[in-house]
Amino acid sequence: MSHSKVPYENMTNEELLEEYARTKSLEIKQELVVRYVYVVRTIALQMRDIYLGFTQVEDIIQEGVIALMNLLDKYDSTKNAKFETYLSRRMRGLIIDIARKQEWGSRNVRKSMKVIENAVSELTVKNGKVPDSKAVADYLNMPYDKYQEVIGKNSLLSVVSLDTILEEAQEKKRTAQVPAAEAEQQPEEAYLRRELSEVLIQGIESLKDKEKIIISLYYVEELNMREIAQVLEVSEPRVSQIHSAAIKKLKEYIEREFHMAPGSKKG
Repeated sequence: MSHSKVPYENMTNEELLEEYARTKSLEIKQELVVRYVYVVRTIALQMRDIYLGFTQVEDIIQEGVIALMNLLDKYDSTKNAKFETYLSRRMRGLIIDIARKQEWGSRNVRKSMKVIENAVSELTVKNGKVPDSKAVADYLNMPYDKYQEVIGKNSLLSVVSLDTILEEAQEKKRTAQVPAAEAEQQPEEAYLRRELSEVLIQGIESLKDKEKIIISLYYVEELNMREIAQVLEVSEPRVSQIHSAAIKKLKEYIEREFHMAPGSKKG
């Protein structure tokens, strides 16, 4: 059988990644971009509340596709996580970096969020039900796009990927156990990843019911804050508040389980 033309459609993503790492074929790279662009689109849509105040979904997806092509050249299956996870993590980081370049002031965001939260409480008491976003903006005489911008900025300040938490914890514990240059070749590496995942699952189980639901809806079902608010029939600020509290608890749980001082430096 001739190998001049590889039947890419019959190859798994993993096989195709290995083939690209070996050959750096442009044709294979194009095929991989087609297969993985759904990850870029999914993350872009999930996190759209963060950036819609200053750019469009299509622009973020375009940036994501460029990042995807670069990651295909850097990816090493023996050192990195599964490619979908690797790409998702980088995509989240990309969006957060783009948003941070807008030079948002956290103090002003918190102040504006407090005003919105107070308005939500007042309207809830007055009408006997949680108001929708438009009602809150109207109550405050705030343009709706300004309201959405504040919500998006607040989401940015509270968004922390569970992957990032695991990555930080894994790096800290690996540094304490295995010389960095040898870490990826050690049997302890795979065991450590499993151990961290198990601790994360235990940490999620220790959360309050509503916190567990929000973590599941955001990271598993990949709903955004607005969609979660609709599902739970609470305000967007409340969802953001619960999400932040849950993430803080998970970080503390992991640090406690692995006896790591919060904010400790690597090395």
